Amino acid sequence: MTAPAPSPLLRLSLRAASEGLAAGRHSARDLTEACLARIEATDGRVGAFLHVTAEAARAAAAASAARRAAGRALGPLDGVPLALKDLFLTQGVPTTAGSRLLEGFVPPVDGTAVARLKRAGAVLLGKLNLDEFAMGSSNENSAFKPCRNPWDLTRTPGGSSGGSAAALAARQCYGTLGTDTGGSIRLPASFCGVVGVKPSYGRVSRSGVVAFASSLDQPGPLGREVWDAAALLQAIAGHDPADQTSSSRPVDDYLAGLEGGARGLRVGVPAEWFQGGLEPGVEAAVRGALSAYQRLGATLVEISLPHSRYGIGAYYLIATAEASSNLARYDGVRFGRRAAGVKGLKELYLESRAQGFGAEPKRRIMLGTYALSAGYYDAYYLRAQKVRTLIRRDFDAAFQRCDVVAGPVAPGPAFRLGERTGDPLQMYLADIFTITCNLAALPGLSVPCGLSAGLPVGLQLVGRPFDEAGLLTAARALERELGPAGAPAGLEAA
Repeated sequence: MTAPAPSPLLRLSLRAASEGLAAGRHSARDLTEACLARIEATDGRVGAFLHVTAEAARAAAAASAARRAAGRALGPLDGVPLALKDLFLTQGVPTTAGSRLLEGFVPPVDGTAVARLKRAGAVLLGKLNLDEFAMGSSNENSAFKPCRNPWDLTRTPGGSSGGSAAALAARQCYGTLGTDTGGSIRLPASFCGVVGVKPSYGRVSRSGVVAFASSLDQPGPLGREVWDAAALLQAIAGHDPADQTSSSRPVDDYLAGLEGGARGLRVGVPAEWFQGGLEPGVEAAVRGALSAYQRLGATLVEISLPHSRYGIGAYYLIATAEASSNLARYDGVRFGRRAAGVKGLKELYLESRAQGFGAEPKRRIMLGTYALSAGYYDAYYLRAQKVRTLIRRDFDAAFQRCDVVAGPVAPGPAFRLGERTGDPLQMYLADIFTITCNLAALPGLSVPCGLSAGLPVGLQLVGRPFDEAGLLTAARALERELGPAGAPAGLEAA
């Protein structure tokens, strides 16, 4: 059974929806009701939403309409329906991090990014599915339900921000927020044919975001087009005193130079990212995008990132060690689900964590605890941090010769649900091209660049620290040349 044809309003990008609001062609209520109807019609098959806040969304739409009627619109996001990965704290709305451990937890406050979207007048539709505590590359680690790719419902939307990308591709909203620890925005964006931005570390506040790996996590936007992602990033970026790792560097105007084109751009192409392992369709799409840059007046520059081959090993030591520390608080006493009928404090800890955590968080907690244990800290965690420094130096050297680094997001397009759940190593290798960006604290994004076997492929662009403006301009130039990914066939969305 196919879904009913969506409202024509859902064909709009965030930019077109915003411009239509400003021109009076439609109202915030029109957009909101179209999204809520689409969610009801399709999410039983997609599984992108964990919580839908219909009444709160309608109230926010009504407030936006009143502001616009009074000539007091708050900006381009005022009245636009968005949705949030269920890792962001939302006042009065459950926040589960995709885990049974936090089932029923209702935060008393909004996280900083959420509060900034509300101040911009956005209509928030609800909370989106994810891998438990953001640990995964397929969204199959969600404790509640798998999420499916609207392009092919037998395939993964990617992870951990799978719900954030799938909801966009399914035309259930106009923009979303996700988080990226090792590729968790860029991989789903690539798999679902949307734009996803991982900002520089410290560009967007982590306050009010459930932590996975504190030195790697970074919230960021997803949109159907580059302008959409830029407008969302503009709203949430900036210093936050509540986050000690937040940068005080001024925020650029991401929309002002978006149409600057690619003429004169130096695009670095790392030899290490094309040395085997890429599926032919993905390599063809990526190389086609690089050729498009040449047509647009850019220059391709061969570069080397020699230590990138050690990235996976370093990442899964640092990330698991930090996860072990961050998740220690969920003990059934201070935070999280509390086991019933236990005897004594030790049994309470053991049973609460055993019942609450899924298999993947348990695996990563054990790996991280081992790496931090006496006698192994220097051999594993400290060595991984040294590799991290070498990876950052590789990028620093590359940026002496180029303005952006370009390559694949993932070795292949979206894989089938269940295909890799029995082999954690193969699942981890889905992030082989994305994790170095997080280790080096750099901005990166995925922009659609073609199809492989009928499935979307994203081009990854990585930039200098805090040069999100340059990355977005480069991505927009490619988008103008190649066009957006289009509508997915899996739901027959318009």
